[in-house]
Amino acid sequence: MSMLEIKNLSVSFRSQENKEFQAVKDVSLNLNEGEILGIVGESGSGKSVTALSILGLLPYPKAKHGAKSSIIFNNQELIGMNDKDFQKIRGGDIAFIFQEPMSSLNPLHKIGKQIAEALMLHQENLSKDEIKKRTFELLKAVKIPNPESKINAYPFELSGGQRQRVMIAMAIANNPKILIADEPTTALDVTIQEQIIDLLLELKQKLGMAIIFISHNLRLVNKIADNIAVMYQGNLVEYGSSKQIFNTPQHSYTKKLISSNLSLNLDNNTDNNVILKAENITVTFPLQKNLFGKVTKELKAVNDVSFELNRGETLGIVGESGSGKTTLAMAIVNLVKYSGKISIKNNDIMQEVKDFSKNLQVVFQDPYNSLNPRMNITQIIGEGLSVHYPQINADERMNMIKEIVQEVELSEDILQKYPHEFSGGQRQRIALARTLILNPQVIILDEPTSALDVTVQAQVVKLLKKLQQKHKLSYIFISHDMNAVRAMSHKIMVMKDGKIVESGSVNDIFNSPQQAYTKQLIKASII
Repeated sequence: MSMLEIKNLSVSFRSQENKEFQAVKDVSLNLNEGEILGIVGESGSGKSVTALSILGLLPYPKAKHGAKSSIIFNNQELIGMNDKDFQKIRGGDIAFIFQEPMSSLNPLHKIGKQIAEALMLHQENLSKDEIKKRTFELLKAVKIPNPESKINAYPFELSGGQRQRVMIAMAIANNPKILIADEPTTALDVTIQEQIIDLLLELKQKLGMAIIFISHNLRLVNKIADNIAVMYQGNLVEYGSSKQIFNTPQHSYTKKLISSNLSLNLDNNTDNNVILKAENITVTFPLQKNLFGKVTKELKAVNDVSFELNRGETLGIVGESGSGKTTLAMAIVNLVKYSGKISIKNNDIMQEVKDFSKNLQVVFQDPYNSLNPRMNITQIIGEGLSVHYPQINADERMNMIKEIVQEVELSEDILQKYPHEFSGGQRQRIALARTLILNPQVIILDEPTSALDVTVQAQVVKLLKKLQQKHKLSYIFISHDMNAVRAMSHKIMVMKDGKIVESGSVNDIFNSPQQAYTKQLIKASII
């Protein structure tokens, strides 16, 4: 039986220049009781706009629905419904899990209070004790460890997976009939992804709700969905059962999504010359101090880690959140205090910090937050030249910027634009250009593909390989995605709790892993 019926949904936005952009074009979908409907497509395909339309949550500038657009839930038309009636449905009968829990949760309030707020809005008759009891039950239902202590924690005190579980607890607080999950696993480790998927399936069975699961990852959607809707540039290009979509795809875009993979054809442009060497690197953070300021309890985020990186080689570092991989990267570029020794070509980086900073560059996980929104692309890419090569004149600097922009396969007309005007993949290319212009010997890539669509991931990996071969670059590739690491790396280092639990060539790690943790990571890889 149909619970939700979307008919001829069209959504358009009007820009500040008074130009109209149609984000969704004549989309029709059905959601039946107990069904999981997967909506898949790349960024800008209209999948999130479709979901947000259901609850009237479309962002500013105010969206305009087409004349024939209709969204019917329980025989009620949702488009045009007044706010008072919509409030009863929104968060009550239909709940939403947003993509980024850290942005969606209020950083100033404890998670117990935020879950309780969802209950108070829709169940006014509950007493304080009943609300507290129900909040605790919800934390247990979503399998938050130590719910007694976590109920009084702030969002920043929880891991990414725990924050996502809190979002799920808030969403199911009022036993919704429909749960909309918008990219709920995108930035999570593969093992945590698997846990969240299993949790959603368990809750669906227990609560009898239907789920709309939105993702850019078709293979992940296939793992959970009964029916799949494929969207491209605002259009619904294919719609059918999960089995039908995967076994007999009809549209060329669907075929492209299914076949998108990170190709495994590493070049042999490496040599045995050690370019970077880390010896006994340890990073500690104080957890507790006494009245006199002496540290009485500390966390070893990185514990006695050593490795070598050859010229033209990629070292993949994998592990769950909290394993120490990013902290190790920050130590290598001298952004956190560490003990041990790090050297490039046998020269200790602590001796010539400024000189080595241009030879050792970083591409961060989230290019949008790492690019200055007040600077245009010319200023962003050229900033490093101003610091390290002030003697270069303006004309020469501009020629270098244009050359590096072309090298990362972008056009020169981007140079006067700002970061917000680009897609995730384009911003990652800009971040790459910013590092390459200094002609570094080593680039640290910290989760450079984790938030990108699968098709864009493949493009970025291909570009990174091309640049490595051309310039004989050495990469440290940090990721929780074992498939991306396998495609990029010559050798792999597996980290857990700050230590190296296993290391070896890419073939050794994938074909004959020795440690149970490594086997778990490989098994949990979704793609």
